[in-house]
Amino acid sequence: MCDTCGCNLTPGNAHLADQKTVDVLSGLLDENDHVAAHNREHFERHGVLAVNLMSSPGSGKTSLLEATIEALGGEMKFAVVEGDLETENDAERIRAHGVPAVQITTGQACHLDAHMVHDALHGMDLDGIDVLFIENVGNLVCPASFDLGHHANVILLSVTEGDDKPAKYPVMFRAADLVLLSKADFLDVIDDFDTQKAERHLRELANAAPVLCTSVRRPDSLEPWFAWLRDTAAALRGGAGMIPGRRPASSAPHAEP
Repeated sequence: MCDTCGCNLTPGNAHLADQKTVDVLSGLLDENDHVAAHNREHFERHGVLAVNLMSSPGSGKTSLLEATIEALGGEMKFAVVEGDLETENDAERIRAHGVPAVQITTGQACHLDAHMVHDALHGMDLDGIDVLFIENVGNLVCPASFDLGHHANVILLSVTEGDDKPAKYPVMFRAADLVLLSKADFLDVIDDFDTQKAERHLRELANAAPVLCTSVRRPDSLEPWFAWLRDTAAALRGGAGMIPGRRPASSAPHAEP
């Protein structure tokens, strides 16, 4: 919970918020968007695709990055910005693969914002980088409200979490440009996650984003994700200028579990 996204305002205390509080929150979001536009210009000047990875904690974001780096490291150059409340654990995992990673520790903030990413970029050389992954704080609520200057939102939904998450967290899943049903190997041993139901909930949000079943334990299942990443990076290099909420020119086909 933090003071910059309004998550500390609830139906029970909203009546205590005066106009000044509302104006402050609105101003913070406006300033965030200004810095985000600057970040995006910086990325595009360097020809870097910036991907915002969002999910609840433990859905496998860092493991997905490790598998992606291992598989595509010979054809694409990556960099990573890691967001967590504390520790450099995830950044250290990425650096172990020879990929530059900057850790942002947010303290009590439940999301990254454009200012944090801007500051992190001062410690990163983007020359020669094809894709910058921004691994956001594990949270299915607040991160979706903040433009970081990225080009696409990729949301991981672990099959261990429940197929109703898109219905329960509509703001997050409306923002998705791609949804990855992660840890899909568990579908062999659990019977309470319906991939079609999860996708139906997404479609009920009027979101036509691709939905792919993935498992880092099954490398073949990652191929559609790799194809999406290649296509989206190519679209940016071709001048398509992906922005949040806009689909890639060429979407990868759905993967079956």
